[in-house]
Order: sequence, then C-alpha cells, then structure tokens
Amino acid sequence: QGLISLDDLKNYTVVERDPIKGSYRGYSIYSMPPPSSGGIHLIQILNMLEYAKPQDLSQADYLHLLAEITKRAYADRSLYLGDPDFVDVPTAELISKAYAKKRFKQINLKKATPSKDIYPGLKTSINERFETTHFSVIDKDGNMVANTYTLNAAFGNKHVVKGAGFFLNNELDDFSAKPGAPNLYGLIGSKANRVEAKKRPLSSMSPTLILKEGSPFLATGARGGSRIITTVAQLISNTIDFNQSLDKASIAPRIHHQWKPDLLFYEPGLSNQLLNQLKKKGHRLKERSYLATTNSVIKTENDLQGFASNRIQNNLAIGY
Repeated sequence: QGLISLDDLKNYTVVERDPIKGSYRGYSIYSMPPPSSGGIHLIQILNMLEYAKPQDLSQADYLHLLAEITKRAYADRSLYLGDPDFVDVPTAELISKAYAKKRFKQINLKKATPSKDIYPGLKTSINERFETTHFSVIDKDGNMVANTYTLNAAFGNKHVVKGAGFFLNNELDDFSAKPGAPNLYGLIGSKANRVEAKKRPLSSMSPTLILKEGSPFLATGARGGSRIITTVAQLISNTIDFNQSLDKASIAPRIHHQWKPDLLFYEPGLSNQLLNQLKKKGHRLKERSYLATTNSVIKTENDLQGFASNRIQNNLAIGY
C-alpha cells in the first residue's frame, strides 16, 4: 500500500538476540530479552522469591512478599530498561542472584513499604484492553514455542491498512512520552525509553520456556499489558513452589503491584479475611475483574497438559 517499499527494507537488518537465561529452584528459565522488560524482571522476581520459602508462609504473607518483590522490580524497570540498540541495559546486574539478595533484604516481611520510599536499586543509572495474544505449544517431540504479540490497546491506533485488513498497532504508548509521565497502563518510564527514530518501545511481554533437568517442562506466557510479568511469575511459582496442577495454577486468583501507582490490585476470589490481613500490612487494595490471561502447556511424567485461562471467553487449549 505504499507504506514501505522493498528498497526501504534493505535499510533494515534483523537482529537475533539470545533469550534472558536464569534459574529457579533448579529449573532453567528462558524468557524474552529487551526491548521487552519481561524476561529480565520475571527472572529478577523469581530470584528474590528464591530467598523465601513460599510453601511455609501463610497466604497473606506470601502475597505481601510477592507485592513487595514486584514493586522493586518495576521500580528498576522504570529507569534501566529500553531498547538495547540505544541504551546500555544492565541485564547481568539486574538478573544476578547477588542483586536479588540485596533487594530482598530491603523488604519488611511484616509491613508494606510505600512506593515513594522505593527507588531503582542499582548504583549505576542509565488499563490495557488486552489486545495482546499469547500462545504456547509443546509437540510430541518436545519442541517448545511461547509466542506473544500485541496491538497495544483496543484496535491498536484505530487505523486499518487499506486493502490489507489489519489494524496498525499503538506501540508508541509503550515509549515514555516524558520521564515520570505514566502511560496507558500507569507505568512510569525514563529517558532510556524516550521516543527516538528506529527505536523499539519497551514491552512487558514474557513468553517463557522452562526446562527441568534439561528436558521440556513448561511453556507459558500471558496477555495483559503491565500485568504480564507478575502473572507469569505467579503461574511459575504456583507450579514449582506449590506443586499445583496446571489448571489450578492458572485458575488461582492473582495480585499485581507495579510500584506506581502505589496500589495492590487483586482478582476476585481472595477472602475478606485475607484482604483485611493485607490492609493491616499497609497495602492499598483495588479489585480488578481480572489482571491477565495465560495460555500454557506443561509436560508431566505421563502426558502433555494444556490450560487456557478461564478469565475470558474464547480462550482455548487443545491437544493433538
């Protein structure tokens, strides 16, 4: 349609980037690298969670801890993340176990720390409408795919490509309009993610593959804007820490805290007693009908099991 020509394409190159690699309680984690913040902060969250024993905590203490961990990860996201072709993203420091231990020690296990008192932690400085889609596949030979793609907000930027029948995306909103200004999801960014020519915007997409002793274990990911990272982290924790089946791990009510705004979002299904316990710890609560949706496949000893989140219609899991 004249938007871009074959000659124009010659000026672009495809850059292959290695996935962000980490580990969690003996499992190998592979997730999406920058310009998505998903892989870095998913592993950062799991690294901090590794210093706790979730199965020994009450539900209120576990959710409190998870909220405090994610606050710190999203604070780091606000300053350090951007397109690595334009800024030096301190990936190694952010996903290191030593940094996770330092951040974990800052957490008060009895009381919520106000977001205004939490800052990006490195010494060096440098409501989506769910139009993201994720699918996960594991085939009979153990090949695994976790794929997330997005329009970013309802109907993208509301313009259809003439004659082609698809919407253009609204990814400009994933840039920082100006440092400290919230975007569509309330996320705060810095100059590392400012708008520049040929620059890719920051994302929260977190398509993730997990291996157990070198063999396929779990393919997962989510749709839900800024809630993707925390959703994937909770699904992984549910399956590994609490040994939940994939359906139970996917159905369980979730929480989300992204540092700013200083609100702990939660899904229906948490008891009033639990919510009151979280309030007593200093959390400001806000209910959402749902936070994000997942599509996952897990390999058990005997078979492959797929589960699509029950939070929306037309979410599907099928087997071969």
